[in-house]
Amino acid sequence: MDRAPARLDSAPADFIPDMTEFRGVFPYLVSPVSADGTVRTDVLARLCDDLIRADVHGLTPLGSTGEFAYLNAAQRMAIVQTTIEAAKGRVPVVAGVASASTADAVAQAQAYQKLGADGILAILEAYFPLSDAQVESYFRGIADAVDIPVVIYTNPQFQRSDLTLDVIARLAEHPRIGYIKDASTNTGRLLSIINRCGDALRVFAASAHIPAAVMLIGGVGWMAGPACIIPRQSVRLYDLGRAGRWDEAMALQRRLWRINEAFARFNLAACIKAGLSIQGYDVGDPVPPQAALNAEARKAVEAALRELA
Repeated sequence: MDRAPARLDSAPADFIPDMTEFRGVFPYLVSPVSADGTVRTDVLARLCDDLIRADVHGLTPLGSTGEFAYLNAAQRMAIVQTTIEAAKGRVPVVAGVASASTADAVAQAQAYQKLGADGILAILEAYFPLSDAQVESYFRGIADAVDIPVVIYTNPQFQRSDLTLDVIARLAEHPRIGYIKDASTNTGRLLSIINRCGDALRVFAASAHIPAAVMLIGGVGWMAGPACIIPRQSVRLYDLGRAGRWDEAMALQRRLWRINEAFARFNLAACIKAGLSIQGYDVGDPVPPQAALNAEARKAVEAALRELA
């Protein structure tokens, strides 16, 4: 793993990011959708621009916080296209691809690459249980179909078929599968992946993990919804970890973890949308049948943000 210290100041105006090397803070973007199903592209574009100005390292539309499971194909395409256009090449865009069908997932990945996505976040949805070989073939099918890096995403809490360590190790041998975003709550599993795969597969943490701890064991950053509402603090935490300033990093991590504690009590997408609404972004409510936070829950989110401000 590359452990060179990072600068703790902003990047110079002429800085050109490496669009094929992913590391740092990648907020999982919300999907602002009106009650009639219209994507609020202006709101999403403004959010993307503000996050980039806050020095995040990349953007991930259609992650878990993006409610990918509740959107139709046209909505997903609009969200990815808006994100790419808003990014304007300033940071890499890693677009989420999710399906129960390999053919559909491949079609999504190819379409997003054609739009200009810099990477694919591959998510497996499943109705019937799948064998390890079938799970592996799904991710290989996506990676075989594109020419851009692929991040494999595993979330045992919500997926019917998980990725075993053996499957992960075999997928790490694929030339375009270079990253994994693991949303288990098992940090020991992350260390097992790092020990097993080495530099062939770089690990991103999720909001279910303590990002500073994941960086300490060799992780390269995190992809998570909370970074949408605390981007500057998230980037600061990453920079401190990269610089090896672990006492300061853990002090900041303890403060930031209060956001995760508040969100663990409620629906994640609803929490992030509520937080963004409090910050002045008209992102709308979660896509039904999900519901917006009630007044009491919204106050809890507001209090957590106020404490961090």
